[in-house]
Amino acid sequence: MAAQILLVDDEPNILLSLQFLMKRAGYEVTTAIDGERALAQVEVRVPDLILLDINMPKLNGYAVCERIRANPAWQQVRIVLLTAKGREVEKEKGLALGADDYITKPFSNQALIDKVQALLSTDR
Repeated sequence: MAAQILLVDDEPNILLSLQFLMKRAGYEVTTAIDGERALAQVEVRVPDLILLDINMPKLNGYAVCERIRANPAWQQVRIVLLTAKGREVEKEKGLALGADDYITKPFSNQALIDKVQALLSTDR
């Protein structure tokens, strides 16, 4: 069974390209356009990994990451913050809140696929 990935970004073009990329890599994909919808999706079906933007309406990526990490039932979910925020302090904040990795936009498609595969192949 293919790993389940939740893509969360408020930019439709980014969501579409990530969806295409992850499906082509063999993953099952669901999407959300804001933090509230992302948490609702996780409640319905806990994904194996979340690619999560930081700057979004309603609930930002930091808050989503924090809420997922606060729920014991969701501890196994891998979280990759995928954002245009490239400052070291922002990366440190994301990792401190429980993200497994932090990737800045723009990114290499192959590097992203490699990172996703690496995270999904390791035990939490």
